[in-house]
Amino acid sequence: MGRWCPLESLVTPSFWNNRRVFLTGHTGFKGAWLSLWLTQMGAKVTGFSLPAEQDSLFRQAGVADALTHIEGDIRDFAAVEAAMADADPEVVLHLAAQPLVRLSYEMPVETYATNVQGTVHVLDACRRAPALRAIVCVTSDKCYENREWVWPYRESDPMGGYDPYSSSKGAAELAIAAWRRSFFQNGPALLASGRAGNVIGGGDWAKDRLIPDIIRALIAGDRPYIRSPHAIRPWQHVLDALSGYLLLAERLYSGDVTASTGWNFGPSDDDVRPVDWITDRLTTAWGAPGWDRDHDAKLHEAGVLKLDCSKARTELAWRPALPLNRALEWIVDWHRAVAGGANVLQTTLDQLADYRALLATAATQKESDDRRRLFL
Repeated sequence: MGRWCPLESLVTPSFWNNRRVFLTGHTGFKGAWLSLWLTQMGAKVTGFSLPAEQDSLFRQAGVADALTHIEGDIRDFAAVEAAMADADPEVVLHLAAQPLVRLSYEMPVETYATNVQGTVHVLDACRRAPALRAIVCVTSDKCYENREWVWPYRESDPMGGYDPYSSSKGAAELAIAAWRRSFFQNGPALLASGRAGNVIGGGDWAKDRLIPDIIRALIAGDRPYIRSPHAIRPWQHVLDALSGYLLLAERLYSGDVTASTGWNFGPSDDDVRPVDWITDRLTTAWGAPGWDRDHDAKLHEAGVLKLDCSKARTELAWRPALPLNRALEWIVDWHRAVAGGANVLQTTLDQLADYRALLATAATQKESDDRRRLFL
C-alpha cells in the first residue's frame, strides 16, 4: 500500500453505501449513534443486541426503523451464529458489552460471560461468514494493567484490570489476539480492536455513569452527587470514537494486514481531565448552583488513566475533531433541546451532520497545511 494521504482520514460515505454491516450492541448509547451514522451513509445494517432500555437514545430516536433490528444475547452462540448467517455481512462491528465498572462488582459472572465469552461467540461466528472482510471489536481503555502512573498507555502495554469489568476487557483483548493469530492472520477477513477513552455525548442515559448522572440531576433541578472528583480520565465525544472505528474498518477492508492489531482512540492530552473539572463546566453551562461529593462510594476505581493515540494519528491519520469544551457544549445543547420538546432523531442527526462537516473542514485544513510545509 502507498502512503495514507490526509484526506483519507475522513470516513468515506461511498465506502459504506450499500455495505452489509453486522453491528452488535446497536441498542446501546454508542451503538445507537453508530447505527444512525451508518444508515445515513446508506449502509445495510443488521443490529443484534439485548432489548433497548426504556430510557435510551435507541428508543427515543426510533433507531429500529432505520435497520434490521434483532433482539438477542451474545451469550447465546446459536443465536449469534444464525443472525450473522442471515445478515451475510461484509463488515462486523462488535460493540455489545456489559459497560459499567460498578455493576461488574454486583454481576461479575454476567460481566465475564458477556464481555469475554460473548466476544468469543461473535468472533467464532465470523469464521463462517463468507463475504466478511473486516472485523472491529470495541473493548475499552480500561483493558490495560493500570499502574496509576502519569504516562499514557500504549497499545503494546500489558493487558490487565483490577475490577471485574476492566479485567474482562483485558481478557477480551487476549481472546481477540488469539482469534486474530489463529483464524484471521492472512485474511480474507482481518480483525482489529479499538480502545476508546471515556465516551460522552447526548443521549447517554446509563445509570451510575458520570455525565448521565449529572444530566439527570440537572434536569430534575437537583445538585449532582459525584463520587470520585479527582479521578483523571480521557474524555471524548462519542462521534470521535466512532470515527476511529469506521476508519479502522475501512482500512481492514482494503486488505491492509498492518491494521490488524489493537488501536487506541482517545482525546488530546489537553482533554484528559479530572471528574470535578467536567462537573464544574457542565453545571456552569446549565446554570446550576454546583454539586456535592458522594462520600459513600467505597469501591475501587482507577485514579489516573490516559491513552497514547500516536499510532492512530500517525498510521490512520485519525484525530479527534471535537475539543472537550465543545463536546460538553454539544451535550448541554442536545439535552436542553430534548428536554424542551425537540425531536430526538432530528436533534441527533443535526449534531451528526455538524460533526461530519467538522471532519471535512479539519481534513481540508490539514491538507492545506501539509502543502504549505512542502514549499517552505
